Amino acid sequence: MLDRHQFLEKRALVLTVAILVVVAIGGVVEIAPLFYLESTIEKVKGVRPYSPLELAGRNIYIREGCYVCHSQMIRPLRDEVERYGHYSLAAESMYDHPFQWGSKRSGPDLARVGGKYSDAWHQQHMINPRSVVPESIMPPYAYLNNADLSYDDAQAWLVANRRVGVPYTDEMIEKAVADIRTQLDPFADDFDGFMERYPKAQVRDFDGDPRRVTEMDALIAYLQILGTMVDFSTYEPEENYR
Repeated sequence: MLDRHQFLEKRALVLTVAILVVVAIGGVVEIAPLFYLESTIEKVKGVRPYSPLELAGRNIYIREGCYVCHSQMIRPLRDEVERYGHYSLAAESMYDHPFQWGSKRSGPDLARVGGKYSDAWHQQHMINPRSVVPESIMPPYAYLNNADLSYDDAQAWLVANRRVGVPYTDEMIEKAVADIRTQLDPFADDFDGFMERYPKAQVRDFDGDPRRVTEMDALIAYLQILGTMVDFSTYEPEENYR
């Protein structure tokens, strides 16, 4: 056996070729399955694409750099699960482009923040973080409360996401602009249709001002849906429901 090693070690060209062969075999073993597997992510019941308003809020979340201080990835460690809730599933981020996983936490992880606080709490937290969390180092985002949400191109948001694999239907794209207004009004004419397109979506005015559609509405709608799509008390892989 040692003689064989000496043969390789004394011949640089032969050793290089042997390394390339081993690396090539390993690469094929890892990459080849990706060409015939439909997905490497275990599908989970309840996960759906974001509604147009939630997607707008997510765009604002990324635009304002919230991801720099807040991760959305609860690791399967005891202290993390006890503090934040069930560890994150890959399927929960399967429609995120880009995903918000990470470990940088100047602020708490937000993977399960949906429903933890009221809309009014989130609004006040954005306006003046230290008014609700005295030790907070987060900067204020009060201007979101006064900024009207620009959503005339909402259809384009959904089209762009569909091109990278998010399963938005033609109907979802067609109704994107109207669905933003519908999510803010529980008495909207197309309420039932909206809920069929986006199960578990929360429908209400989020910033307390029904006269306007603001960036604060969108951001709170996004935060309130995080971690709420999957019912972890009955969590099972989706194939069990087929």
